[in-house]
Amino acid sequence: MTPNQDVRHTIVQLLSSMSDGKEIRTYLSRFSQLDQSRFAVIKIGGAILQNRLEETAAALALLHTVGLTPIVLHGGGPQLDERLKSDGIVTDRVDGLRVTTSEVLDAARDIFTAQNISLVEALRGQGVSAHGLTQGAFDADIIDQDKYGFVGEPAELHLDLLRSIVKSGAIPILTCLGVARGGQLVNMNADSATRLLVHVIQPMKIIFLVDSGGLRGSDGRIIESINLASDFDDLMSQDWVHSGMRLKLAEIRRLLDDSPASTSVSITNPATLVKELFTHGGAGTLVRKGEEILKYEDKADLDRDRIEDLVQGAFGRKLEPRWWDDLDLSAAYVSESYRAGAVVTHIDDFTYLDKFAIHESAQGEGLARTVWTHVTRDFPVLFWRSRSDNRFNAFYAKEADGSVKRDHWNIYWIGETDFDTISRAVKRLTGLPAAFRKDSSGV
Repeated sequence: MTPNQDVRHTIVQLLSSMSDGKEIRTYLSRFSQLDQSRFAVIKIGGAILQNRLEETAAALALLHTVGLTPIVLHGGGPQLDERLKSDGIVTDRVDGLRVTTSEVLDAARDIFTAQNISLVEALRGQGVSAHGLTQGAFDADIIDQDKYGFVGEPAELHLDLLRSIVKSGAIPILTCLGVARGGQLVNMNADSATRLLVHVIQPMKIIFLVDSGGLRGSDGRIIESINLASDFDDLMSQDWVHSGMRLKLAEIRRLLDDSPASTSVSITNPATLVKELFTHGGAGTLVRKGEEILKYEDKADLDRDRIEDLVQGAFGRKLEPRWWDDLDLSAAYVSESYRAGAVVTHIDDFTYLDKFAIHESAQGEGLARTVWTHVTRDFPVLFWRSRSDNRFNAFYAKEADGSVKRDHWNIYWIGETDFDTISRAVKRLTGLPAAFRKDSSGV
């Protein structure tokens, strides 16, 4: 084992101690299969560099140590605001863009260059090679000099330059400065620069590092996952989705519409970046194009072969033939591809989550959370059981209002407070026959 491989092995072992080692290895394998210039585009706001520079460098260094090289774009808005205020320079914003006079451009160049050097030096202090590009990565077109001043729209990305830096083993660190015709330096909108990076690179991951750690719902808690196919219109109709969040969601949708189906957006902070990337549970907001979640209330409308293939593939076991015949279906929820689904049935006088199945290829996509949200929205009172060694038990424990252990089963419930009902349900579910064949075990 070479020294670099030894370090990589050590870091993987460290990551594995933080969570399920299989999860870590699964994600690392997925990311490592890519051309490393296509692993991730990471956008870092100026506030993060101002408040969390060392955390950011440590997180990026860890990714680099396990062989993953993101392409980083940073801003410096708060720092530029402070500089302009200190210099007594008044600036306006038109159509959301900072009007950039020659004085503002000089200050922006100084500030962005200083922030770039700070991040590069912080990374080198972590033992990681980094290459700062304050200009030269983007060619730009001046938008309307009379209206906006020296503001440019990114027109071309010098991808060969970035690939050369990545191939050398260094992390490219880019600023939001472009070069227009004639060599004129221009200020660029960070969202526009990110958009061009994503369009050209087509990365597997698009990552926004923000102080908030993710997008927050009406209750102030981080929204763990968003499936744009099923959630976007509903979110945009909510009163609590304010202007800034609406713009962010619209921008994310625009990015993902221009990306492969496998691409996802993660919004997190530097301290939780590794957990967000390498665990199913994540630590931030995961946004994907996603799939529509289809609901069936009539068993005849459900594709039996596909739902059985999903369940058997997810559990790695063969179902008893009677499972389908005995289903007293309340509702089934499946993604369009049948890679995630849930089957809800009636048993006696209570509602039972008979199967909750996620195909391995869909793990980490947020489909499980989306299906779960649909189920619990329609069935606020629900019971279910799982084997004591089920890898979803941590998730179930987090979501359930209560649980008990009976033999090799864990019985969970939400929404029920009557002790007699809970007692009857626990007894009934403990005695249910297994749905899988006798030569295998399952729920």
